[in-house]
Amino acid sequence: MFIPEEFKDGRALVIGAGKSGLACASLLAERGFSVLLSDEKKAAELKPRLKGLSRRIKVEAGGHTAAAYACAFAVKSPGLPHANPLIKALKKKRIPVFSEIEIALAFSRAGRLLAVTGTNGKTTTTTLLGEIMNAALRPAARAVVCGNVGIPAAAAAPAARPADAIVMELSSYQLEDTSYLKPDAACVLNITPDHLDHHGGMAAYVAAKEKVFSSQDAGACCVFNHEDRYCRQLARRCPSKALFFSSARAGGKLNAWAADGRLFFKAAGREFSVRPPALPGAHNLENAMCAGLMALHCGAGPAAVRRAFADFRGVEHRIEPARTVRGITFINDSKGTNVDSTVVALKALGGRRNVWLILGGLGKGLPYAPLRPLIKKSVKGVLTIGADAPKIEAELAGAAPIVTAVTMETACREILQLGERGDIALFSPACASFDQFKDFEDRGRRFKAFVETLK
Repeated sequence: MFIPEEFKDGRALVIGAGKSGLACASLLAERGFSVLLSDEKKAAELKPRLKGLSRRIKVEAGGHTAAAYACAFAVKSPGLPHANPLIKALKKKRIPVFSEIEIALAFSRAGRLLAVTGTNGKTTTTTLLGEIMNAALRPAARAVVCGNVGIPAAAAAPAARPADAIVMELSSYQLEDTSYLKPDAACVLNITPDHLDHHGGMAAYVAAKEKVFSSQDAGACCVFNHEDRYCRQLARRCPSKALFFSSARAGGKLNAWAADGRLFFKAAGREFSVRPPALPGAHNLENAMCAGLMALHCGAGPAAVRRAFADFRGVEHRIEPARTVRGITFINDSKGTNVDSTVVALKALGGRRNVWLILGGLGKGLPYAPLRPLIKKSVKGVLTIGADAPKIEAELAGAAPIVTAVTMETACREILQLGERGDIALFSPACASFDQFKDFEDRGRRFKAFVETLK
């Protein structure tokens, strides 16, 4: 656990000049720390990011010097593996290594913390949860939404007031690096294989997710997906109150369920039903139930849930309509960075065989076979792009016609030639974006911008 007073006379090492690293370095400098920001990238590559950086922050680029080992504590970039030589050396020297999340929360005065994790659905759930909490808290207070959702915790959480609530999306990378986290409400939406190359296996990935609730006490809650076997196993080890939702069954010991076009809640001494947000797919019912249960535990009432659900229109890059061109609807699902995300998108949209699916990017070493049944049912053709295209084509051969498109732009043009009115062009790559794009947000925005140019 990071306690600022224990390190006030020592230099802070921030490893990595990404979004969270820059935000964390700036926060520490504002709070009086001398900071060394160290990155393996060359100075010319880092220069555009460093504009306006505090003079209290010393930057070293192109690798880590001896100065990195002379710091009192370090803050690690979430994507840096623990096997990295610098991290191993710091630990060998018994220099504490913290996460950006821990640093941010150490300087936050917010009255409540709500933490969201899971393999899929995190951003939608976090955003919707923020809307419910805002409906409950405003005008006197607000929900501060941050974390893996795109706003670094170090840039947002310290500005929160005692009456505010922090709503934080947490990835397995962030949780893995965090030694102490005590949210008032947490959740594990689902767990399927992801980032296994980073974590070294499924057991370590699940262990990272467990950190979202492992330091809670009996007064807190953690919400679990009853239909997910990993979630049910984790719930048995949860020290706080375990709450369950399900989109496949109703009543009983469940705290939220879907039936007859409505969502039913039984939690925090309240029982009521509400219309779900107008979003496609069973997964969005699950996201809404989870957000509702967490908010109810933290003091929101049925009225706030109803209001937020009625107004919510989803998040960017997740099954997001882009534009209809010549009767073909282009859908941006760039946040589909793994196979399970793409499965969810196909289930949400594949009511009939009218989908053209754009797949590919930087693969995660996982099989594409789980897509075969849905492709056979719903997909007219698969268009492959990016580094993992050969593997996708080999593993999905025979499920549907496959076109090697190489780039996203070519794939869109091909669909305009091959498709017909009423078809759907689904850009849900099932891969990371880093082979051709900066990140999934860059990928999604470039997709939408290109679709706007089509005639």
